[in-house]
Amino acid sequence: MDFMATQLPSIPPVSPAIRTPDDGDSLVLERRRQRLQPPRMYQVVMLNDDFTPMEFVIAVLQELFGKDRESATQIMLKIHLDGRGVCGVYSQDVAATKVEQVLQAAQKAGHPLQATFEPVE
Repeated sequence: MDFMATQLPSIPPVSPAIRTPDDGDSLVLERRRQRLQPPRMYQVVMLNDDFTPMEFVIAVLQELFGKDRESATQIMLKIHLDGRGVCGVYSQDVAATKVEQVLQAAQKAGHPLQATFEPVE
């Protein structure tokens, strides 16, 4: 069974053309380069509190952020000593998801652990 279009397909607009100095029948289209910016990156930051066990923070860093035991311990100590520590750098959507996962894990375990994300400067 053959179907026929009732309307002709629309032709997309053509970018500005440059005429060449030949016989006038030729057109040269100018190609415009688009420069795309890389997406803005965000760092996930865990905040210190006096109630969440250090082992729980290490476990979260290992499970949710893929850190090995040594890296997770170093980040946990940074959080403990400085009040905050960077867990990883991601695109905005991934960073928001990671923060939500941390908050859910803390709530499920009954800990007040907090995390946030902020743009990388």
